[in-house]
Amino acid sequence: MSKSRTELPLLPDLLACCIPLARDPLSAEQASQVAPLLKALADPARLRLLSIVLSHEGGEACVCDLTPHFNLSQPTISHHLKVLHETGLLEREKRATWVFYKARPEAMDALRTLFTTPASSDMGTEARA
Repeated sequence: MSKSRTELPLLPDLLACCIPLARDPLSAEQASQVAPLLKALADPARLRLLSIVLSHEGGEACVCDLTPHFNLSQPTISHHLKVLHETGLLEREKRATWVFYKARPEAMDALRTLFTTPASSDMGTEARA
């Protein structure tokens, strides 16, 4: 079985540094770096696709696994997956004639950190105590 990974786009510097929104106000440049990721997730179909991939057995799914969940054509689903991949939220791997998608762990960690508030940080500390 031939495996070929496509090159993944780099996450914006802000997410790579994992700066929580609640820590300091975003600069205009930081906001323009984060906005494409949030815009990609703002589409209901893309948000569902990401959720289905994340919750799928093994944390990865083929387009053929995703299509039955939607009343959309396969090319439309592929377009949405392409957007999620281009923004750095999903990685993809071609296996024979199928393409499998998996959420990028560093992207999920960065998004989680981005929305961390001081209160949610404290709750994590209390839960560990």
